[in-house]
Amino acid sequence: MASSLLTRQLTISLQQNLRLTTTVCRYVSKTATKTESEFEYDSPSMKTQVPGPRSQELLRQLGDIQNVGAVHFFCNYEESRGNYLVDVDGNRMLDVYTQISSIPIGYNHPALMKVMTNPNNLSAFVNRPALGILPPENFPEKLIESLLSVAPSGMTRVQTMACGSCSNENAFKAMFIWYKNKERGHNNPSEEDIGSCMINQSPGCPDLSILSFMGGFHGRTLGCLATTHSKPIHKLDIPSFDWPIAPFPRLQYPLEEFVRENAQEEARCLEEVEDLIIKWRQKGKPVAGIVIEPIQAEGGDNHASPDFFIKLRNIAQKHGCAFHVDEVQTGCGATGKFWAHEHWGLDDPADVVSFSKKMLTGGFFHKNELQADKPYRIFNTWMGDPSKNLLLAEVLNVIRREDLLAEVARSGKALLQGLYALQAQYPHILSSARGQGTFCAIDAHKSTVRDSIMLKARNKGAFLGSCGEKAIRFRPSLIFKEYHAHQVLNILNDVLAEHK
Repeated sequence: MASSLLTRQLTISLQQNLRLTTTVCRYVSKTATKTESEFEYDSPSMKTQVPGPRSQELLRQLGDIQNVGAVHFFCNYEESRGNYLVDVDGNRMLDVYTQISSIPIGYNHPALMKVMTNPNNLSAFVNRPALGILPPENFPEKLIESLLSVAPSGMTRVQTMACGSCSNENAFKAMFIWYKNKERGHNNPSEEDIGSCMINQSPGCPDLSILSFMGGFHGRTLGCLATTHSKPIHKLDIPSFDWPIAPFPRLQYPLEEFVRENAQEEARCLEEVEDLIIKWRQKGKPVAGIVIEPIQAEGGDNHASPDFFIKLRNIAQKHGCAFHVDEVQTGCGATGKFWAHEHWGLDDPADVVSFSKKMLTGGFFHKNELQADKPYRIFNTWMGDPSKNLLLAEVLNVIRREDLLAEVARSGKALLQGLYALQAQYPHILSSARGQGTFCAIDAHKSTVRDSIMLKARNKGAFLGSCGEKAIRFRPSLIFKEYHAHQVLNILNDVLAEHK
């Protein structure tokens, strides 16, 4: 009876979400025909400045409870649809930031609402198990249906987690365990190992390290912070580890005009990686693993060539380091391939691939040899959430059914070409447009100008993100189409035309 009542309530909610808005907006480009949508709005619609009065009042209330310095505005998620986010003041914005790149197929997608209305799924949402000790009966089946169906090349094992930071934190632990087991010949730890680890001393707590890159972001938990080098605000006042930090290539744009210079820059960085591995081994803190993003996201949308990553992979193998590719932000199709590392063309791209955000759940894929050798070594209470696997399975069905990776390639091409045009028209304001798929960015000539452009664009109906020192980042959902690209480009053009 209760399940039938909930089903009826969710069905009513779904029907409400399917109501169409037919407002016509000049931001819809005539060069990109709008296809019929079953569930989303046509255009932005702004009623107040953002944040509006209701958001400001809620900010005041929440400010008495928490720090609200990072809060942009409050949202009405029930009224949000597809690519459009609605705030509590009734402003409807084209969302090109999507909850920090974590919404795969837009707001209130009918396919996901249908998952919620299925009575067979209610238990997964109501009863959250401690997966490491008491998984549900269908857990293997659902992992095969969802995560393992998109496993990176060469990987048949996956460990679920709750978020990107804990995915990376536990991936680091897996690399350390693998390295020590390899070092001791897979023998059992000694009594000295066991006793010393309890007082945070070696050899039980060994002086191993993870090599990371300047500009990288891998999370805010304590181990992850030692590999995060994007903004001081993340790291200030937090104790850290003495782990090596390599330079990430700083490419010059447009790429075709700086082929020689960029190749030299990548070679310089790779040489420094090898030097650091040798130096840390000599210091008695050998590098157990290398962690890197296919595109440095939070650090400024910094790119490198496939050749750079191929050579870095070879360096890791040469020195016996595990190679960890952090796809928390780049995974699940945003670059036009499901995994950004697929652009490298490698059959054996990594030993560990971590994920979260658009995947709706967290975790890491890994090779067999990185499987934890004992229970409770890679462990926490929940270790993910089976209900998120149900949603992910349906997201993957939508991606396949609607050929969304091809859609990303098309809309990404329109977006990037538009950014090239804007930087050509406003060279005193914008530069270095770059991207793969819809995973795009462009630099303003300084941070204050970047921030001003974003605020003005938001008040005209386009919600954008920032990254690095002066970059505007574009992180739309996978259902972002060419006409959405033209909407945001036209709003940006209006803002830039008014810029003083």
